[in-house]
Amino acid sequence: MRLFFAWEALAVKGKIRFGGVVVGQWRGRQGTVQVPRPALRSDTLWLAGICAARLGSSVPYLAYAGVLPLLQAEWAMSATAAGSIASTFQLGYAVSLVILSALADRVGARRVFLWSTAATAVTTGLIPLLSRSYPSGLALFALLALVNGGTYTPGLMLLADRFPPGRRGYAIGWFLASASLGYAVSLTLTGLLVTVAGWRGAFWVLTLGPVTATLVSAWTLSGTRRGSVASGIGSVSFAEGFFKNRAALLMMTGYTFHSWEVLGMWAWTPAYLAAALALRGRGMASATGLGANLAAIFHLMGLVATGAGGRLSDRWGRTSVILMMLSLSALCSFTFGWLTQAPLLVLLAVGVVYAFSAIGDSPVFSTGFTEVVDARILGSALAIRSLAGFGAGALASLTFGVVLDLTNPPGSAPRYPVWGWAFSVLGVGALLGVIATAWLRALPESVRMAGGKR
Repeated sequence: MRLFFAWEALAVKGKIRFGGVVVGQWRGRQGTVQVPRPALRSDTLWLAGICAARLGSSVPYLAYAGVLPLLQAEWAMSATAAGSIASTFQLGYAVSLVILSALADRVGARRVFLWSTAATAVTTGLIPLLSRSYPSGLALFALLALVNGGTYTPGLMLLADRFPPGRRGYAIGWFLASASLGYAVSLTLTGLLVTVAGWRGAFWVLTLGPVTATLVSAWTLSGTRRGSVASGIGSVSFAEGFFKNRAALLMMTGYTFHSWEVLGMWAWTPAYLAAALALRGRGMASATGLGANLAAIFHLMGLVATGAGGRLSDRWGRTSVILMMLSLSALCSFTFGWLTQAPLLVLLAVGVVYAFSAIGDSPVFSTGFTEVVDARILGSALAIRSLAGFGAGALASLTFGVVLDLTNPPGSAPRYPVWGWAFSVLGVGALLGVIATAWLRALPESVRMAGGKR
């Protein structure tokens, strides 16, 4: 009897503890006690595991860019053919985000994440084994993109399911930061290995990334319920839950314009840095190599920016941090391209701030989206958002090139002297993102984010 009253006393306070761990919650004296499974991993250890899995699965993402000159010579590809593999990869990744995010709503984010990590390992290993020409390379890199997308949005769903709003920005920030570190590792390892082991040897080593990720994710998610976070999509109308959700649509709109800026910037910054160095008298080959190295440093800023952005949004609110980051990145977009003749340290300093602010709001957009969308349709909503964001990024890269051609003297490629107008086009997108986010902040629905901190 004493045990019963002790149990009831704890329940009345709202939480049920066993050995100091909250294992359930009481919803009123006449309600029911929900007793979910005890956590088999601490949140910190679980987060470290899923971030390590994301890091490893991201290692092959930029590998093609690192070995492109060697593949172009070996497979006798024109620049158009070589570029088509990169374009197909991005298109395949966007498609995978749509399909696998929707699939996660039905079979569970845990399963999709595990399947995709393992498939990434297998496909990365198949590339050096089976790629012998342009057609086989095109097919295998497209397959890599199609399976790799399942390590992104399903991972966000797992994080949203695990962490409450007060800590979600921090968790998602580190998840995205781990991908940035994976991209940097990819470029660094590829650059070091191709000179001693060739591109195939480099790929064999890079395969260790997703192989390790598969093992780590299997261990990390072994304590996660099998259905996580599948919901039975038929239990809620997608049209009602998403297309009539003003907060979700504005969050997606802001993310789309954010993607326009950051993906366009990522696509053209290496070439811009190479042109700036070449205009200072450096040979084009040397300028290209150094420009790629400097761009890799900018990618490393993502490690700091995404971690900081997510954590700050937990404290200050989602829209506050988004508005700060977008405003700063817009200023950089309108400035960065005009610095080709500025002192190199000034150019790099602005570039570092640009890289930080352009990606720093990414985890905040993702976190806020999970808070304004019904969890039962989150995977499908993330699929739509991903299609809009990556579609905008692809269009931004193309628009940037068109503006670059229109504003430079004929025959000046690749030493284009004028880059300011092209980068300013990206800045316009950032300003539109500011407008969408300010509108979102004014809505009463925005109090769902960050525990009411908007």
